[in-house]
Amino acid sequence: MTRKTANDFNPEVLKLFDHYVHGDLSRRGFLASAAKYAVLGLTAEGLLEALNPKFAEAQQIAADDARIEASYEHYPSPQGYQSIRGYLVKPAKIKGKLPVVLVVHENRGLNPDIEDIARRIALDNFIAFAPDALFSLGGYPGDEDRARDLFKSLDQNKTRADFIAAVDVLKKLPEGNGKVGVVGFCYGGGIANFLATRIPDLAAAVPFYGGQPTAEEAAKIKAPLLLHFAGADERINAGWPAYEAALKTAGVNYEAHIYPGVQHGFNNDTTPRFDKAAAKLAWERTIRFFNDHLRA
Repeated sequence: MTRKTANDFNPEVLKLFDHYVHGDLSRRGFLASAAKYAVLGLTAEGLLEALNPKFAEAQQIAADDARIEASYEHYPSPQGYQSIRGYLVKPAKIKGKLPVVLVVHENRGLNPDIEDIARRIALDNFIAFAPDALFSLGGYPGDEDRARDLFKSLDQNKTRADFIAAVDVLKKLPEGNGKVGVVGFCYGGGIANFLATRIPDLAAAVPFYGGQPTAEEAAKIKAPLLLHFAGADERINAGWPAYEAALKTAGVNYEAHIYPGVQHGFNNDTTPRFDKAAAKLAWERTIRFFNDHLRA
């Protein structure tokens, strides 16, 4: 079956789905609002099903791929939820000390897509660690709706402290070279921006369509930034002019790319919002950026 793309949906449906994904619209609200756009026998339920993630179809690297070593590890987080659990992925054959990349998920916790991304990073000769912010609540539940609901009950101060603790741990990994970068998507993009304001020696940060800090917080950033934005993402893009002005004022080393016409979530290949060309280019830029800034 040919996979659907964003072009197969009315733009208003995509906007409704964006609100639904980010918790601004309930499932019932989405279905009620999307019903008017259901045509040719397709129901509102059918629209939602078509837009929801298809993890198995999108997987690029199998969990048991012989080229990697993957495990679930726990690390302490005294200022956060006390303990972090995440997915640690290394190349199977490590030569020398490797740079480390923290991978921060969207607002659903450590789902199969983020684990797949961590494996892709490992195959580019990095160590990748993807924490699960939902660990304190039992971990990613295997259901996206349930995960979003759980996410709302997190204490974000503790969750952010968990991510800071993760960076501290990763700097000291025996196989690591001491340099840590972060890549994050949506919620995780906001965390990537946040970590850049809090960790002076963060080696690089790559937010994908992430929320921006205030100008006062942006002035604290020392890490080089590579920022990816979706051209059709009005919600996130509204904050970019002020953020860019703050980065310029602070003299931050940054590189920003807006990919014309694509949707928020364009890198997520589990949903129709995925844009193959934009995702490929953004990922090539991301790996090149990490190579430039994380390898001694």
